Amino acid sequence: MRSKFVVLLLSIVAVAPASAMAQAAGDDVVQDPNDPGVVYKKETVYDFEDDVVEGSFIRPEGEYLDARRAARHSSLIRIRESFVPEMLKSAEDI
Repeated sequence: MRSKFVVLLLSIVAVAPASAMAQAAGDDVVQDPNDPGVVYKKETVYDFEDDVVEGSFIRPEGEYLDARRAARHSSLIRIRESFVPEMLKSAEDI
């Protein structure tokens, strides 16, 4: 029974600062539903107007070729054994 009380007390002490911080900030913060101890600002603004950004476009001097060897398959063309005799026969009919 005493250990449950200690765990409860430690839980309250751990969560209290986060909830107090969230209440103090008002509507400007959002609490993470997955991790109650984490508080985020609703809006973050970054100002880059005074910063000078310089750069250049650089291309590689060589080229990268990625080639695979051609697969070796058996030919799908089947030569007919009776082709020459059929051609000679058709020439005789002309």
